[in-house]
Amino acid sequence: MESGVEELMPRLLPVGDCDLPEDFDPTVPPRTPQEYLKRVQIEAARCPDVVVAQIDPRKLKKKQTVNISISGCQPAPEGYSPTLKWQQQQVANFSAVRQSLNKHRKHWRSQHLDSNVTMPKPDDEEGWKKFCLGERVYSEIDALSDNENLGIDYTKVGFPPLLSIVSRMSQATVTSVLEYLISWFGEKKFTPELGRWLYALLACLEKPLLPEAHSLIRQLARRCSEVRVMEESKNEEQISALNLIICLVSRYFDQRDLADEPS
Repeated sequence: MESGVEELMPRLLPVGDCDLPEDFDPTVPPRTPQEYLKRVQIEAARCPDVVVAQIDPRKLKKKQTVNISISGCQPAPEGYSPTLKWQQQQVANFSAVRQSLNKHRKHWRSQHLDSNVTMPKPDDEEGWKKFCLGERVYSEIDALSDNENLGIDYTKVGFPPLLSIVSRMSQATVTSVLEYLISWFGEKKFTPELGRWLYALLACLEKPLLPEAHSLIRQLARRCSEVRVMEESKNEEQISALNLIICLVSRYFDQRDLADEPS
């Protein structure tokens, strides 16, 4: 190796002068410790000073860096902040729902699904969005035609979070579907269909929370607070639904820094 390189990269295992045969071939497996160390030196000297990784950008599209905000929720509009008593009552009701679900999960899992219910695969993001929200909400169709109003087509209006459905979902699927819906909600408006599924998925979420679930529900609460502030018509029913989700995330799942201050 050149002396300049050796000054920057001092030898960890110095190789002293040794009598190597004139026909020494570094490509042949070493026979002595001296030959081995000499071969290591020769290979190191041949390494380039700079190596550029060949990265396929297409493989990174779904693995982008996520910037997580640590800020709290935005305050409720004046006159719409929930009382502490209301929040405590919602937490108690939610706890009872979770206990009932856990108690009867095995029973509901054994119930047959209707022939028109086909649950998407866990990694089918678009399939789950359409399954939960329906084509009408997912495709942002304002109204149903007269013929469609004659009967309920769940592919159009979305399947409700029936106990026979959510009881079949593993914890990994619950987290995945929650992520899909929160991602959709990040750019879309809040709807009753979305609210029902968010409540059901939170009810299925096991404690203690995994780091991924912890990040997701905090993201959900902050998004609810953003939509609540932007609610121009001050729809009391919708603000109440948003208050409920923020309340459950902050007070049931112990994210107290996101909690609404009691009115």
